Amino acid sequence: MPRPNLSGRSSAFGRASAGRTASSRLLGVLISALSILFSVSCSGPKTTLANNPGAAAAPAGATLTVAVVPAENLAVEASVRVTGSFVAKETSDVAPETGGKVIATPVDVGDFVQQGQVIARLEDRDAKLRLDQAEAAEQQAEAGLRQAQSRIGLVQGEQFNADNVPEVLSAKANADSAAAQARLAEADAQRYANLLKTGDVSQSAYDKFRTQADTAQAQAKAAQQQYEATLNAARQNYHGTVSAQASLSGMQAQGAMARKAIADTVIHAPFAGYISARPIAPGQYVSVTSKIATLLRITPIRLELQVPEVNAPDMKLNVGVEAMVPGYPGRVFKGRVTAINPAVDPSSRTITVIAEFPNTDIALKPGMFATARILLAGDSMGLFVPRASVITDPTTNSSQLYFIRDGRARVAVVQLGATRDNTVQILSGISPGALIATDHLSDLFDGMVVKTVPAAPALNGTNSGTKGR
Repeated sequence: MPRPNLSGRSSAFGRASAGRTASSRLLGVLISALSILFSVSCSGPKTTLANNPGAAAAPAGATLTVAVVPAENLAVEASVRVTGSFVAKETSDVAPETGGKVIATPVDVGDFVQQGQVIARLEDRDAKLRLDQAEAAEQQAEAGLRQAQSRIGLVQGEQFNADNVPEVLSAKANADSAAAQARLAEADAQRYANLLKTGDVSQSAYDKFRTQADTAQAQAKAAQQQYEATLNAARQNYHGTVSAQASLSGMQAQGAMARKAIADTVIHAPFAGYISARPIAPGQYVSVTSKIATLLRITPIRLELQVPEVNAPDMKLNVGVEAMVPGYPGRVFKGRVTAINPAVDPSSRTITVIAEFPNTDIALKPGMFATARILLAGDSMGLFVPRASVITDPTTNSSQLYFIRDGRARVAVVQLGATRDNTVQILSGISPGALIATDHLSDLFDGMVVKTVPAAPALNGTNSGTKGR
């Protein structure tokens, strides 16, 4: 039996083994390359929180050197931290004083209007017709008054005296004349009566003068009655002028009401402010209960704060208030307390404190949520860091900073408090004495190995955040 060719089989096996070895080596090289790329991408510089355009990036392979400053405890004003919402100082849902069809709306949402500025107009045709009617009635009543006054000779503005009426004066003169004649005739009759007793005159002569005296007395009495009747008529005519004057006053009142009805078709702004709503449009009919526009006064603006009842005794009028809103990260608005509700809400156990802010730039809007600090009497200690070392993340609206511990940079999410010059108070997130990075902020990432150098002091007013930029 022939012997197998072992040398040939050995050669084939060797060639196969060599091929597998080469493939294994190539796979190992590929894995090593991918590992190197992955490690380079993970360990390279990162911009995780914010940009620091002035800071130069560290050379590849070098340890980054950052300037640091320790967080320092400083005395700050004692305060109470509370939350609340901004509201307009004045809010008015402007309504018309009369119903009608809207013909013009010269303002729109967002417009600023001055006090007395026109914000809507209603149709005034009917009101003008009523005014014309009232003015005509007023003229008629005025003419009636003048006629009544002329009857009694009364001049406009004079006081009435019935004895000065011409008819009364004439009647009085007649009555006086008749009385005088009656007295004269009575005297003659009496003289003839004496002569009759002495026999100097006849009985017939005496009778004649007696009859004349009686006739004169009757005429005097009639003249007096005529005078009194004329006087009463004058007084009645004066009462007619009073009635005419009252009628004229009524017509004048109707005219004033008609003129007011025309004025009511123009709706004015009750105070200066901003239009936040205007739900009506030309052609729409409105009544006295309809809302023409909503007007807000936001300069100044109010902040309604809910203060725990435990802090109620510390609340005082005119104390300072510092507020921050999410829309303006890092900006502190300053105001003062203007009102304190004396009652405690039994459900929340808080009192409402109202603070006013000038808001001259209209940055604050009604409805904005705010965290505020009400300043109290006395001081307390607070932890401060350079303002430039704080990074604001706009996506989460959070504040962060880097501190150095054991040669590595660490990220801390912090809560900000009061500001002072170029520093800001840290309420939580770091401990006193922590070394705070002030430059190369865009090159740092959590856990990065760094070297540190002292930064220029920030707490004395120097902005150390510019170091290394």
